[in-house]
Amino acid sequence: MTTVFGEVAALYDDIRPGYPGALLDTIVACHGGVPASVVDLGAGTGKATELLLRLGAPITCVEPDPRMATVLAARFPQVRVETTAFECWTPPPGGVDLLACATAWHWMDPQTRARSARDALAPGGTVAIFHNRFEYADPAARQAIDDVYRAVEGRSAPGRPVRFAHDDLVSSGLFDDVRAAEWHRYPEFTTAQYLQLTQTFAPFRQHPEPRREAILSGLSVALDGLGGRITMDIRTALAIGRRPR
Repeated sequence: MTTVFGEVAALYDDIRPGYPGALLDTIVACHGGVPASVVDLGAGTGKATELLLRLGAPITCVEPDPRMATVLAARFPQVRVETTAFECWTPPPGGVDLLACATAWHWMDPQTRARSARDALAPGGTVAIFHNRFEYADPAARQAIDDVYRAVEGRSAPGRPVRFAHDDLVSSGLFDDVRAAEWHRYPEFTTAQYLQLTQTFAPFRQHPEPRREAILSGLSVALDGLGGRITMDIRTALAIGRRPR
């Protein structure tokens, strides 16, 4: 499943929102300054890379899907791209100052990811795990979309706890000063844009084609019934911690 997004790499790059600039300010503050080296795990097409480049530090991107990595390398020729899974990646000697992982931590092996992250960091280095959760500003929109998924799948659209990465770092006992932060943004999507966004979600991509078509058809009718536009509540959650010195 770590390569499921490569099927829609260009669409993913075009329609998926990035991350708020305030997140970078929080990372720098928690780290105690600008990190000297950065690794972007599960970098995809570079949605977080674009933000991390503002640090001015050298960046290595680790991305397992060659189709996503191709888009990433074309967008950001100044970064180093390693096309491999986190579990197969070899950190540089001495570790890195900042290990960032954007909307990819849940794809890593839950039995080893925290330990591997700790081992990849230099002493005192920072791990920053963040993701966008796609919610809705209007409860009526949330209900309409839930109704579509229940009609097709017999259940609401799946999700995971917002603070799952924070809880993962805390429970590992491997990091100091673990903190959580959140930001909300409220962009508006047309029906067509929301249908494109839906096609980049992993649960959607796991369905066979007839069920995908049923979901998209149901969502199109639901959103047109809401006026052809929907205001999202994009909730960005950050979990951050330090490797002990």
